[in-house]
Amino acid sequence: MNIFTKSDKIIISILGCFLLFFQTFATDTLRMMQYNLMYYTLSAPSNCQTSETYLANKDINFKKIVQYVQPDVVCVNEIGSQQNYINRVLNNVFNSDGITHFSACPLTNYSGGSIANMLYYDNRKLSFHSHFYITTSYRDINAYRMYYKSSDLAQGDTIFITFIIAHLAAGSSATNENSRETQVQRLMGQLELLGKADNYIFSGDFNLYGASEKAYQKLLYYPNTLFRFIDPIDREGEWHYNRDYVDIHTQSTHAYTNEGECFAYAGLDDRFDFILVSSYIFYESKRVRSINSSYHTLGQDGNRFRSSVISPENNAVPQEIANALYNMSDHLPVILDLEINAYPSVIHLYTADYRVEVNNPVYDNIKIFLHLEKAKKLNIELYTMEGKRLENFTENLLCGHSTISKYFPYPSGTYLLVITDPQNNRIMKKVVK
Repeated sequence: MNIFTKSDKIIISILGCFLLFFQTFATDTLRMMQYNLMYYTLSAPSNCQTSETYLANKDINFKKIVQYVQPDVVCVNEIGSQQNYINRVLNNVFNSDGITHFSACPLTNYSGGSIANMLYYDNRKLSFHSHFYITTSYRDINAYRMYYKSSDLAQGDTIFITFIIAHLAAGSSATNENSRETQVQRLMGQLELLGKADNYIFSGDFNLYGASEKAYQKLLYYPNTLFRFIDPIDREGEWHYNRDYVDIHTQSTHAYTNEGECFAYAGLDDRFDFILVSSYIFYESKRVRSINSSYHTLGQDGNRFRSSVISPENNAVPQEIANALYNMSDHLPVILDLEINAYPSVIHLYTADYRVEVNNPVYDNIKIFLHLEKAKKLNIELYTMEGKRLENFTENLLCGHSTISKYFPYPSGTYLLVITDPQNNRIMKKVVK
């Protein structure tokens, strides 16, 4: 006996076509690197004997690291806060040896000081859209809204990612911790003021000694859940001088120092450098997904506790790269890959006179927001990505805006919402929990 109705067969057929489309559409990967460059400027503190030779050596070492990592996006701290330093790194490090496809974002330094933040990017994949900044008593916090150069640009469809870069206050005193919390609060307040939860990535030298610090807690457990960040490696703890976290320590690359050098010393025993992602990226709500398994500290093999990046012998990178990391900065870079899914999150299979949005990511409840040009009855179904139907119900809705809220007991994953009107106009919407 055939248990499927004609309508069921139509739905299954369309769903199968959609799943095939969904699975074969183009994807791309963006590699992001966050790096504190350690006074890439001649305007450094007196104990840092900078010179043209000092910068020339940094050019050489930084270029080796970039060519080894092959990043698409590089967010940096401690670059000189004048345009000539931004251009120098762009021309001597990124656009060298025949490479011409890197660009730099606009520089701001409204907080003053000799060092700033910057974002460099592969302009074949990304374009600069806009930016905002937050002044603090230490340094600007910089946010750069970029868009992915997808094949859908001609149709006005693209993917936005906002990269936020900060260099939080240094020091282990209560005053320093409070300053870091204040800086983070200003960022979170600004994001709320903008009113748009989105694909946000927050990276930088945060100078955090442990997860118990209020700044870190505010980032991950902010009262407004829409704007919380997620630590992709889920390694909360007291990182400072703790062997349990030896594999994620990022500072310091030197175990000793000589008079007049810039480098902090004591060996690798702090996790100061971070890449955090919004829930929209962690759960791939807006076509960008953090590949969490890719998150790593370059040059960190877990054998560096209170030791330098070159001694004992480094098993994570070639010796030439270990040497470049040693000579370049007292921080190690942090790397995360992002998957870009160049498929639309909603498919209109026919010309529908209604619109649908979903509260991605979904937690305990799914909220379906609809706008109808006229009153009608809608059939709503929820499917797994394998095509199993989980929900099937109807709603009689009036003209205008409507919201349907239902309990969502299903495990984390990606689902398909299929909404059909009496004329068989259908909209399929991706749902992420």
